[in-house]
Amino acid sequence: MVKTTDNDVNLRLIEKINEVEKKYNKKFSNTQKILLTTDGSITAILDVLHGKIDLKTLKQHFEEATEKSASLVNVDLGDEVNYREIIMHKDEQPLIYAVSYIPLKRLTKEIKEDLVRADIPIGRILKKYNIESRREINLIQIEKASIKLKELYNTEEDFLTRDYTIIKDGEILMWIKEFFPINYFTEI
Repeated sequence: MVKTTDNDVNLRLIEKINEVEKKYNKKFSNTQKILLTTDGSITAILDVLHGKIDLKTLKQHFEEATEKSASLVNVDLGDEVNYREIIMHKDEQPLIYAVSYIPLKRLTKEIKEDLVRADIPIGRILKKYNIESRREINLIQIEKASIKLKELYNTEEDFLTRDYTIIKDGEILMWIKEFFPINYFTEI
């Protein structure tokens, strides 16, 4: 088995960014590249950029895993997953919109409670419980704005997106897809 190094992972992320820039004839800012490729907490990056950000849960519920969600988090069809839509914002200005699937059988009781009880970003939950995990970025791309995104951001702009999994002890703890308008975070 060939061992993947951090350098290999970084090269693949750079290649992904270069491919998307070429495909869409766009040049991303350093901040956009960081937000799209970070394997750390995006919440921490937004806190540095904007001061402590807030999170608003738009929709959240438990459901049985469908074919789609089961494949995203590697569980059996019908296993219970948490579906969540959130918006990270600063002073009511939307920054990052995200959707996630989280298999409940891989969470402790305390993490489940934090997840459903309060508007807490995933990054802060992982930090609170000292959960050692890693992020694997699956896809970086540009998408047309959905009706929901147009309403949330009041824009017709395309959106930069990334989807990734958070891995703990070799299993998918969470699948997350994040979105922000292509004209956001362009200053640096």
